[in-house]
Amino acid sequence: ELICTKQDNPLVIGLGDGENFIASDIPAIIARTRRTYILNDGEMAVVKKDSITITNRKGELVTKKVFEVNWNAEAAEKGGFEHFMLKEIHEQPKAVRDTMSQRIAKDGKSIVMDELKWTADYLNNFNKIYIVACGTAYHAGLVGKFYIEKLARIPVEVDVASEFRYRDPIVDENTLLIVVSQSGETSDTLAALKESKRRGAKTLALTNVVGSSIAREADQVLYTWAGPEIAVASTKAYTTQLILFFMLSLYMSEIRGTQTKERIAELVGLLQKVPAQISETLSDVEPIKTFAKQYGFNEDVFYIGRSLDYDVALEGALKLKEVSYIHAEAYAAGELKHGTLALIVEGVPVIALATQKSVYEKTLSNIKEVKARDAVVIGIAAEGDDELEKYVDHVMKVPETDELLIPILTVVPLQLLAYYAAITRGCDVDKPRNLAKSVTVE
Repeated sequence: ELICTKQDNPLVIGLGDGENFIASDIPAIIARTRRTYILNDGEMAVVKKDSITITNRKGELVTKKVFEVNWNAEAAEKGGFEHFMLKEIHEQPKAVRDTMSQRIAKDGKSIVMDELKWTADYLNNFNKIYIVACGTAYHAGLVGKFYIEKLARIPVEVDVASEFRYRDPIVDENTLLIVVSQSGETSDTLAALKESKRRGAKTLALTNVVGSSIAREADQVLYTWAGPEIAVASTKAYTTQLILFFMLSLYMSEIRGTQTKERIAELVGLLQKVPAQISETLSDVEPIKTFAKQYGFNEDVFYIGRSLDYDVALEGALKLKEVSYIHAEAYAAGELKHGTLALIVEGVPVIALATQKSVYEKTLSNIKEVKARDAVVIGIAAEGDDELEKYVDHVMKVPETDELLIPILTVVPLQLLAYYAAITRGCDVDKPRNLAKSVTVE
């Protein structure tokens, strides 16, 4: 007999045949059952092998609806890959395709979001959008801010959930709060969501887990159909979050009339090519393996970029830190002369992203600055860019697309670089030290 209660942190009950389970997350029990009860705050359950009794705080019986998990045990296994992280990196074309599915109009020229059904009046009521998240989801939010402001022309502020909830944010009924969480159980993000709702804000969740706490708490939810992500370091969840932000921004721009139909159709057309372009990026990993072996024992690595490249650089540096334990820092390339350049010494690897045409010449200038201090520079560029290789030691190229969409491609070699650097150093890739997959405590 197990007696359990749920408050703030997640708790699920797995319904087996002659056996029942309790766990904090579905993957723990997926090999045994796909039928679950998801408990709400204040509910208590008495679990025996052949019976489950659930009550609320008043001791009244609660009838729960069975939640059927729609991915199977095989999806939570490695499928021939050495690690879950590598498997999930290679699952990104499918994950992106699944997230896009059903959200592109039949004529392929616009975005459909039946989950939202927003109107111009609804959107025009907001004077600000907050995007609140932690870790990798926060980095996705930075790209989301760029997309929404560029395409839908609404001011956006991005904040780390653990900071947002303690600084008395200016949130009211004219605020739209977008929270991002792979698991939908991130404690700080959930608390920020509840506090914003208390202050009158409208809320939207972007999450990967159906029935998660954040999905249930938010007014509306958009799911990234990435499937189960087992490795602690997030990969496919991040790329699907970017896809969702891009589609949401296009959807908002169409409602508000901030982009022409021709421009929207052009971007939707390019969006549909992204899964194949990710596959192309994944087709030749040998140069990345070579770089990882060559530089994997360096204790410091720096990432630089401007505009969207800087946002992706932050995620690339986080991946390297998480799984290889290399000290990695990402800097806005234009900030080099404001102190960072003091850290650049002979032989230190610098990963330089140069895909944003609007600031390309500026980025080249920054790359020349670090090369002049004898850094080893690995550049990331779009196919067709023959200029960058004149100024760097190595180049990794991704398929050419609109500069708004290219972050979804450039992050892939950065994920692979982190993975192979971790392998080179003999690290536990799927379970980095001191980290947990779902951060359900402060």
